[in-house]
Amino acid sequence: MSEYQPAGKTTLSPEVLVTITKMATLSVPGVSRLAPVPDRFERLFKRGANQGVELKVEDNLVYLDLFLALKPDVNVREVSRNVQHQVARAIEEMVGMDIGHINIHIEDIDYIEEA
Repeated sequence: MSEYQPAGKTTLSPEVLVTITKMATLSVPGVSRLAPVPDRFERLFKRGANQGVELKVEDNLVYLDLFLALKPDVNVREVSRNVQHQVARAIEEMVGMDIGHINIHIEDIDYIEEA
């Protein structure tokens, strides 16, 4: 018995990649929130720019710049590596695309002000 192979194709909106990236990023302990992309960052590709994610897809490779605010008292290097790992794994597993790079930009630390 042969396996059915339907004709057709699947298309993927870049917003799907942004959503996957956001969900994976926010699931990492130590991440407080995504920060707005600063004006100083050159915006050639504006997908997700207002959501803390700069996304570019080229030759089926995903290139990401993530702008984050972290929780206080975390190891910045460790959290950054965990975000890179989680996002890469989520994109590779959910949509089967490979990662070109994931750059992490720490924009703020969210300290809780006591009243």
